[in-house]
Amino acid sequence: MTTTTHELTATSLLRFATAGSVDDGKSTLVGRLLHDSKSVLADQLEAVEHASRRRGQDAPDLALLTDGLRAEREQGITIDVAYRYFATTRRRFILADTPGHVQYTRNMVTGASTAELAVVLVDARNGVVEQTRRHAAVAALLRVPHVVLAVNKMDLVDYAEDVFARIADEFTGYAASLGVTDIIAIPISALAGDNVVEPSAHMDWYPGPTLLEHLETVPVGSDPSDEPARFPVQYVIRPQTAEHPDYRGYAGQLASGVLRTGDPVTVLPSGHTTTVAGIDVLGVETDIAWAPQSITVRLTDDIDISRGDLIAAGPTPVPTKDIEATVCHLNERALKAGDKVLLKHTTRTVRALVKDVAYQLDIDTLEQHTGATELNVNEIGRITLRTAEPLALDAYADNRRTGSFLLIDPADGSTLTAGMVGEAFDGALTAPAAQEEDWV
Repeated sequence: MTTTTHELTATSLLRFATAGSVDDGKSTLVGRLLHDSKSVLADQLEAVEHASRRRGQDAPDLALLTDGLRAEREQGITIDVAYRYFATTRRRFILADTPGHVQYTRNMVTGASTAELAVVLVDARNGVVEQTRRHAAVAALLRVPHVVLAVNKMDLVDYAEDVFARIADEFTGYAASLGVTDIIAIPISALAGDNVVEPSAHMDWYPGPTLLEHLETVPVGSDPSDEPARFPVQYVIRPQTAEHPDYRGYAGQLASGVLRTGDPVTVLPSGHTTTVAGIDVLGVETDIAWAPQSITVRLTDDIDISRGDLIAAGPTPVPTKDIEATVCHLNERALKAGDKVLLKHTTRTVRALVKDVAYQLDIDTLEQHTGATELNVNEIGRITLRTAEPLALDAYADNRRTGSFLLIDPADGSTLTAGMVGEAFDGALTAPAAQEEDWV
């Protein structure tokens, strides 16, 4: 059986996130994108028109298509991450519309964590502001592969080319300093619809694509055959039926790479080696599977494997109990050295101890405040952890799935912190060594 690269790569689906300062018109942009791409149902548009009339507006307020919470509608701001699903003839999309307020940085981290592209919106009248730099830094921190700078409200600056060029140059230079290399700037007017779905008649000096055209054509997804296979075991299947008395399969979602029947694999953290005896997809046997398919794997050897183990092919990480990571704290309760937490990595959850808060990162200046003793909500910093059991972790820069984790409050199960293993911005940030602890 032969499988082409095109068949292995998920190019038909783009996950992207939007971010922008308050009142930059982000929700209007998303609404315009949905409306002009014919992705809004008639009853949704009717509800928006009715709500707009009640607010004294003559034309439909397209921002209401994304600001779905009552509090958002009343305040006129985006609070929560709003996910929208739409499609064109060329591609399917999952859009995460994230808040612009500084106090909702954690929401942007949530929305952009799985995104392959980030749309950063700026007001053409204000240019690059502090929150713009913050959003660029978060996108770089989360290793979002593609970034679009959407310079909005060009109609309010008379569609001036020099205004757009100045903003584009400033943002591109800053983002490049963070390690972001794939950047495109697009001048738009979300309110008027210029360069969102249809080309603008007012900006003939701009030769590039509209926003939707770029979203439809930007390369997404890497070739799974170029990545080491990582398969976190979610469930062990033992049907014990007369038809299959000896069946033992390991079910889960292939996090990265490609698995084939006959591939040599290593089970982590135990380190036992074996080979893939068979692969089942939706109950049908196949000889190949690729990320992010949900599959069941059968192995040639009878090895003690349970939920949370990692079946890996290719270069394998060395299991460790000591973790250095960049984290974004999500909870109102501060994270401090000495805190006892649960660490969830793929399908494995273990006890862990926060050994040290190395520094708190000023996301606007990238300055490291080494005197920090804790991380408060929305703050990003560097910590060291010690786990009770070894974990097979990849660097986040190499694998966003197996290089990330969550810290959980063992008392009530609430999520505390999102973590990324390894360095933050292309190895520029480092953490000092921590002291050993006895708790784990």
